[in-house]
Amino acid sequence: MLLTSTLILAAENGGAGGIDLFPDTSELVMGLVAFLLLAAFMTKFAVPKLMETLEARAEVVRSSQEQAQAMLQEAEAAKRSYDAEIGDAKGEANRIIEEARATAEQLKAEVLQRAEAEAAQIVERAQADIAGERERVVQDLRAQVGSISVELAARIVERELDQATHEGLVDEYIQRLSSQN
Repeated sequence: MLLTSTLILAAENGGAGGIDLFPDTSELVMGLVAFLLLAAFMTKFAVPKLMETLEARAEVVRSSQEQAQAMLQEAEAAKRSYDAEIGDAKGEANRIIEEARATAEQLKAEVLQRAEAEAAQIVERAQADIAGERERVVQDLRAQVGSISVELAARIVERELDQATHEGLVDEYIQRLSSQN
């Protein structure tokens, strides 16, 4: 805006004593030639180098993005693999636990069966021992009853049996049996 007002002011003065803003034609031509040479030089040498640098940078960015994408895919594949391995490990652990439970149940059943068999054998031996002891006691009682009967018969023969004597002998016999047991 300032430039426009300066140009308008210079045009009103008619250039007399004022500021001349436009260069001479020769300067303008030389400036134009220098500019064109500079533009050609830039187009020939600087712009291709700049484009190469920009393309290389774009390639580096593309390559980095591709590497990042590949690494992301590898990480996801590794995560899926680890998740699958963890699932397999959990399944294996559950299988081992179930096998251990089954083995424990089987061992428990075997121990219980052996204990029951031993208890049955102990009961059987005890019953055999009791039967043997009972038989021995019965034999002892028979022997004692036999000897007592013989002794009682001998006493009876020695004495004459009347009712009172008979009762006395029976009472005496019962007392003797009671005192022996």
